[in-house]
Amino acid sequence: MKAPASTSVFEFHGRPSLPQAIPLSLQHILAMIMGTVTVPIIVAGTVGASTGETLLLIQISLLASGISTLIQLYGVGRFGARLPTIFGVGFAYVPTLTAVGAQYGLSGILGAQLVGGLAMLLVGLGIRPLRNLFPPIVAGTVVLVIGLSLYDIAIRYMAGGMNNPHFGEPLQWMVSLVTLGVVLVISQFARGFMKLSAIVCGILVGYVLALALGMVDFTPVAQAAWFSAPKLMPFELTFPAAAVVSMVVICIVNSVQTIGDLSATTIGGMNRELGEKELSGGLLGNGLCTLVGALFGALPTSSYSQNVGIVAMTRVISRTVLGLAAVFMLLAGLIPKFGALMTTIPYPVLGGATITVFGMITMTGIQLLTRDELSARNMTIASLALAMSLGVYAAPEAIEVLPPMFQLAIGGSPVVVAALTSLVLNLILPKRSLADEQREREQIAENMERKNAQRSAKASPHSAGSRPAR
Repeated sequence: MKAPASTSVFEFHGRPSLPQAIPLSLQHILAMIMGTVTVPIIVAGTVGASTGETLLLIQISLLASGISTLIQLYGVGRFGARLPTIFGVGFAYVPTLTAVGAQYGLSGILGAQLVGGLAMLLVGLGIRPLRNLFPPIVAGTVVLVIGLSLYDIAIRYMAGGMNNPHFGEPLQWMVSLVTLGVVLVISQFARGFMKLSAIVCGILVGYVLALALGMVDFTPVAQAAWFSAPKLMPFELTFPAAAVVSMVVICIVNSVQTIGDLSATTIGGMNRELGEKELSGGLLGNGLCTLVGALFGALPTSSYSQNVGIVAMTRVISRTVLGLAAVFMLLAGLIPKFGALMTTIPYPVLGGATITVFGMITMTGIQLLTRDELSARNMTIASLALAMSLGVYAAPEAIEVLPPMFQLAIGGSPVVVAALTSLVLNLILPKRSLADEQREREQIAENMERKNAQRSAKASPHSAGSRPAR
């Protein structure tokens, strides 16, 4: 006789009742929703997209988040980790997306993304030998640079957004700082669901304030339809070489982040190590969604670290709970009015809410860095990668004589420079532990003392131990 299905939320195959599952699912929705809609808004602003194109980017990003999460939860053949994890359009791509978009527009982004998704699939197929190429020192350096390179976007948003005639005015800053203040207060002093929804609460307060100040325009909501299905190839695809190189690098780097998030999910939520099949399936699923998503106008997907944190904290691993969050994203993606409502959020509100997210990305990179020993070798890798990537990013005129392809691939996104620098240095620099370096320093110190003693003996012929000449 077949045993009854478990209803426990602490089992992956558990099927809790809806009254029990919906509140638990809500915290995952609150953690992921703003990240999913903010990335397409940022990209749309960079490429100068129309209102209709912006709504389409938001709509398809919501759909991509829901579909990619369901694939990771339930699996399709070899695709999907079959683990309690949330995937969606992620901030890690923003520096590269904005750099490529400013040069080649949406067509360049989506064409390069198609190739980047293929690179992800190859990483997933050959993950065993490639896994050792990306230790914490490499992954941590790259994630740290991703966070640091997002700050200028957040500050511009806080000041009102580019091309805003009121950019930098006190009113813009007031709205953004009020939003930021609410996020900080709730995240530090609230408890339970309220604490998890700090960013959403900050946006709501900032939105109400902006509404009272006449900064919100509801015209896009009135013009948007109630239902719309995704369309194949809504944008033209182009394949500029520099854009392709940049996107392939960031997609491979994002695979490293996926490895870390999936490992954190199994260790923190399931008290075991990540399996090889689960890892390969997770990378293949992410690559498939990124590749196919480009054909429909969806931006590249990645694992959501904030949702990994919720799983590790609550130990709720029922895929039914996380699947409900994915279904909500699907429904929201099919309703253009929802996406239109998201576009009415003023840039100062988005900037005040997301600058804390960008700061957390930076701290995640630091945490990854400290997983390895901070030996002289590792400090050299991290410091040089930071200096090269952020230095070229801050002084793009230094590479103006290089071919345009190299200018975009090297200087357009500091993430690419950081990834290449840290990866190459990790391969060529000899691996030495802190203990080896300490022994080497002690040996050098002993040799120096011995040489000093010899010099002193030669300089003082009547010193102790020497015989006077007859």
